[in-house]
Amino acid sequence: SAGNRISEVAGITVGHHHRLDDDVVLATATEPGSGWATGVTVVRLPQGATTAVDVRGGGPGTRETDLLDPVNTVRGADAIVLAGGSAYGLAAADGVMLGLEATGTGLPMDRQGHVVPIVPAAVIFDLPVGRWENRPTAEFGAKALADAREVFSIGTVGAGVGARAGALKGGVGTASIT
Repeated sequence: SAGNRISEVAGITVGHHHRLDDDVVLATATEPGSGWATGVTVVRLPQGATTAVDVRGGGPGTRETDLLDPVNTVRGADAIVLAGGSAYGLAAADGVMLGLEATGTGLPMDRQGHVVPIVPAAVIFDLPVGRWENRPTAEFGAKALADAREVFSIGTVGAGVGARAGALKGGVGTASIT
């Protein structure tokens, strides 16, 4: 059993990919951080799923979230990407798009089978956790997509690896209502 997880909704799966070094050092005002502490979480959605978004905050990092406005033609997404790396982490969505395209998943474009996967993404600012240059790439997104499953890990995984709220450690959680 998935245990009150988002994957209790038929067809939803979740995958993670991250790098977390045992010796990661947080940056300070005078010293840079070191090591890896970032990742990506992908929520894979069933075909025809209706999606929406509510973007908040003073510096949101998002990609394709405007597509989810009800006044637009697109009615849903094929996957949703959550990533560390601030704006750099939005590159993870490229790997997810390529993975979905390879399976023919996406908005049909023509009779030759071309598709454009709809993959909204949002990022968190985790750059000072570990080395600034160590951030998610398209490869992270592709690996998280390949890891998508019904029963998945929560806590310090995927996009939650470098998550912080001030001095408090964050992580990835899940919930569902039946």
